Amino acid sequence: MTRRTALARSAQVALMLGGLGLLPQAARAAYSTAAFEAKTMADLMKALGAGAPAESKDITVTAPDIAENGAVVPVGASTSLAGVRRLLILVEKNPSLLSAAFDVSDSVEPSFTTRVKMGQSSNVIAVALMADGKVLYAQKEVKVTLGGCGG
Repeated sequence: MTRRTALARSAQVALMLGGLGLLPQAARAAYSTAAFEAKTMADLMKALGAGAPAESKDITVTAPDIAENGAVVPVGASTSLAGVRRLLILVEKNPSLLSAAFDVSDSVEPSFTTRVKMGQSSNVIAVALMADGKVLYAQKEVKVTLGGCGG
């Protein structure tokens, strides 16, 4: 069986089980709605049961300096630190501060990219929730312009 076939069959089985309601509630549940409804970093950390974040040079945010299209801004978060349990991508001035959350195990490299919608220029923040309870972050300003011709 090829990898493609195995992935396709796995997706079909998951859809079937989900449609029948046979997946456990935890597998169907999303992250806490309180986390996605948080408007400030302090509210988000409280919703996630995490402590106060500290800025770190070991966390990397990748994003363009100027985004030509705020509807699809490529952003990423990564770190070389061991013991990361969750990696978050936040957009400070978005209606929902939390844009993406990635659970990380020891067998997964904590490096993720995605695309987010940004309605205006804002700081993009990468947050690493560590196994020892520490919360580390880094941020980068991204300017959203129409046509990429401004700042």
